[in-house]
Amino acid sequence: MPPPHFIVASDPAAPPETLRGAVAAIGNFDGVHRGHSAVIKRAEALAHWLDRPCVVVTFEPHPSDFFLGANTIFRLTPSATKAVALERLGVDGMIVLRFDAALASLSPEAFVRDLLVERLELAAVVAGYDFHFGKNRLGTPAFLAEAGKRHGLIVEIVERIAADESGSIEAVSSTATRAALESGDVERAATLLGRPYFVIGEVIHGDNRGAGLGFPTANLRLDPSNRLRHGIYAVTVRMGEKTYGGVASFGRRPTFDNGPPLLEVFVFDFSGDLYGQTIEVDFHRFIRGEEKFSSIEDLKDAMKRDEAAARAILKRLR
Repeated sequence: MPPPHFIVASDPAAPPETLRGAVAAIGNFDGVHRGHSAVIKRAEALAHWLDRPCVVVTFEPHPSDFFLGANTIFRLTPSATKAVALERLGVDGMIVLRFDAALASLSPEAFVRDLLVERLELAAVVAGYDFHFGKNRLGTPAFLAEAGKRHGLIVEIVERIAADESGSIEAVSSTATRAALESGDVERAATLLGRPYFVIGEVIHGDNRGAGLGFPTANLRLDPSNRLRHGIYAVTVRMGEKTYGGVASFGRRPTFDNGPPLLEVFVFDFSGDLYGQTIEVDFHRFIRGEEKFSSIEDLKDAMKRDEAAARAILKRLR
């Protein structure tokens, strides 16, 4: 039977009791985009047929960061954000394996036998057609299927899918999504992801400049790898069960200090103390790039225009 709620297990020596004998979709799944969803949905269908829980097995840090250094890759979904995206897809849990020298050095055979079968006690694995694993990425989907037969592990490989219910997914990839976000094209990113791009973070104290300008903001420090284009965006903000419209600035505040990147969100029609709370910010439209203004009055005028533009954009999206 499935577990009562979504479970995150970080590098477990054995699976949580309610996830024993699970069906697992396995991969990095950074972004949890439409292509990833196809693999995960196949795992969910198999889990339903076998009457087993369904989990996603993924890795931290991202293998690219392990081999090339921290923050090499723009993480679309750091671990906590990935968990939220996966829970919304309906899976029962996420098993996060620590990607280190020991894991990287496993032979493909040991990866299947020692890790998937003996340690994680999986009943079945679903992987994409391009999934490679083990030392020097020598493990192939064909090897996974063959090794599964030898070790009593059901294996399904999801072949390349041309389209889903939203249309073509030929261009869907984490790389394409990163490129869209780096250019500020959050609409294109939403098409690739199958949902708006979102970030999650704890509201931190800022310098209160926004309040002094008449635009009090909730400030979030994003993952250091984040390379979203600096600028102004129309956003929605989720706080628990409530959602508010807003306008967000992501960047270095060149009019003031050109400091470290910070996400500053002016939440429409909200009053209250958000410090210490965790909120979600969904990006809907790019309004303009980050600018350095010659005066505070010019900045305030621009902020008023940004608010009006964001309100108009969000009204059209309702």
